[in-house]
Amino acid sequence: MHKMTEDNLKAAFAGESQAHMKYLAFAEQAEKKGLAEIGRLFRATSYAEQIHAHGHLRILGSVGDVVENLGAAVGGENFEVAEMYPAYIAAADAQEEKSARRSFDWALQAEKTHANLYARAKEAAQNGQDVKLGQVHVCSVCGWTGEGEPPDKCPLCGAKKEKFVLF
Repeated sequence: MHKMTEDNLKAAFAGESQAHMKYLAFAEQAEKKGLAEIGRLFRATSYAEQIHAHGHLRILGSVGDVVENLGAAVGGENFEVAEMYPAYIAAADAQEEKSARRSFDWALQAEKTHANLYARAKEAAQNGQDVKLGQVHVCSVCGWTGEGEPPDKCPLCGAKKEKFVLF
């Protein structure tokens, strides 16, 4: 593949991924305001953007077998934990941006769990098995991720048990 086309696919993937997530946030906002049809429009368009992003990612050859995908996921999560979020937190601290710092810290703490879960899954997949997970729960306020029964309060942000989404 030509370098320019590859760069364009990467940029398109990033743009479509961001649009997908942005439109989901827009849908939630519209629905909170009682505008269900506008919310539905944002959700539908978000899904279309997700399809576009997946197509670009496949053409880039970035979707491998399960073990390769888990390795990429572990690498990405570890990068966020070791390099990306610590640098972002340091900048937010230096600029006294408390809201950004909290958002970065919440993400950093969740990424640690994600890396561990993906590492366990990768080890199982390398042995030709599926990973044994308990119930997985995610705090809808801060993104903290846990396994088993959700706690009464999120250990990261203090949100009530009702705020957890179960997977």
